[in-house]
Amino acid sequence: MTRFVIDPGTLVEIASGSRPVNPRHQLVAPNSIRSEALNLLLTRVRAGELTEEAALRLLERLTEVKMRLLGDRVSRRSAWEIARERGWATVDSAEYVAVARLQADALIASDPDLAAKAAGLVALAPLSALSAD
Repeated sequence: MTRFVIDPGTLVEIASGSRPVNPRHQLVAPNSIRSEALNLLLTRVRAGELTEEAALRLLERLTEVKMRLLGDRVSRRSAWEIARERGWATVDSAEYVAVARLQADALIASDPDLAAKAAGLVALAPLSALSAD
């Protein structure tokens, strides 16, 4: 079993059905991922990339994706420390890095900014790793 931390964009990809997840893998993420994915859907609707109906269908499917959500004291403290050490303005990206450090084998980041921040701090994996053995 491989544990992957996923970001909001990856969650949306999984919910869309275009990225099957091998049942041997476990998904983990910070507690905030569903709200962040909701923001991503709203942004895509506003940009005309997605219809509201499609976004609402994806919203329902987001809740069906099986993943372990973390927001415990240790992961929050680790996120704080990572953000402070790196000089990041917020803990948003640091939460994903912290969860990857504490609970996962690799981070799958569809967000290029998150991937750049996480590079060298945690192992990164491509989206295709979700369906691999």
